[in-house]
Amino acid sequence: MLEGKKILLGVCGSIAAYKSATLVRLLVKAGANVQVVMTSDSTNFITPLTLSTLSKNPVYHEYFKAETGEWNNHVELGLWADIMVIAPASANTMAKMAGGLVDNLLTAVYLSAKCQVYFAPAMDLDMWKHNATRDNISQLQSFGNILIPPGSGELASGLHGEGRMAEPEEIVNFLADDIRKKLPLVNKRVMVTAGPTYEAIDPVRFIGNHSSGKMGFAIADELASLGASVTLVAGPTAQKSKYHNIKRIDITSAAEMLEACLQHFNQSDACVMCAAVADYTPAHVAEQKIKKTEEQFSIELKKTTDILKTLGKQKRNNQVLVGFALETNNEEEHAIEKLKKKNLDLIVLNSLNDSGAGFKSDTNKVTLIDSQLNKTHFGLKNKTEVARDICAKLVELM
Repeated sequence: MLEGKKILLGVCGSIAAYKSATLVRLLVKAGANVQVVMTSDSTNFITPLTLSTLSKNPVYHEYFKAETGEWNNHVELGLWADIMVIAPASANTMAKMAGGLVDNLLTAVYLSAKCQVYFAPAMDLDMWKHNATRDNISQLQSFGNILIPPGSGELASGLHGEGRMAEPEEIVNFLADDIRKKLPLVNKRVMVTAGPTYEAIDPVRFIGNHSSGKMGFAIADELASLGASVTLVAGPTAQKSKYHNIKRIDITSAAEMLEACLQHFNQSDACVMCAAVADYTPAHVAEQKIKKTEEQFSIELKKTTDILKTLGKQKRNNQVLVGFALETNNEEEHAIEKLKKKNLDLIVLNSLNDSGAGFKSDTNKVTLIDSQLNKTHFGLKNKTEVARDICAKLVELM
């Protein structure tokens, strides 16, 4: 859930600041991009160099860079983040946050942040129980900030009780769980197909197409970021998924893709069939390499099974089936015909006549047509943005 997230970690003056090193390490290990902002007092407990090394990013703790006279732009930092976590959050910093007091870079960044803010308090037992602290926490929560509750145990003063900052592992799990439960496709299973199929002529030759798999992989990544459990059936491609929890099934031929799709279709809440599946395959595959002896050579082809049509016939009322139409003429007419004929809920139309669209390109230009024949036209975008548009419509349909 944290993979690819931009996380701003605020570190305050507390003995618990030593745990920030482990926290940064765990966030980076989870795939997050971490920027650290420290208060001046926190540098007495852990050095910026340590956190910079672990985060692989510069660490900010002053308004101005003394060596150059430049300022650290708190607005840019606040707008950069997907999530801001203040851990440890000292009583002093929480009071400033609650009252809107800005006398250091961290509180300035906090007031500029547009993202969800989490805070993990760390202080002694009496400070934690003080009415002023309780009021400040209530105020912060009323602003929409989320408390990561402290644990109970031995404190720096020697006392035992509440006030101990949550352990780094607990903070990472808290963030992941909170993000997961808010995602629109949590607990939904989606199958995606991507890339070409290769139909063997002999052991070394095949019939294929120019599909790179970029669009299908972008859709799979976007669905995973929305909380879906994704099964990706991929033809031969060099593409890699951003998310390690995507279940990838590698196939070569149309027949293998059909088998994989039938295996997973019934367990899926939705299917996005983005692969460029061969329409024809050789009727006979030579066991040995065919030698170049004849002036002319013919291959008998037979139709492959229409995977999309097959799934459309099996589709339940509570399933959503999405197909793609790559057309060269009468584009909308042909796409609508395919939508109806194959019992789809949505078809994604693109045309090879549009510059920048189609195979291998990093961009695409699509029109979405649903079963009610509502059309949504989009301009030329990179395939990551196109994937967001398609998945937004899928969320709506689901």
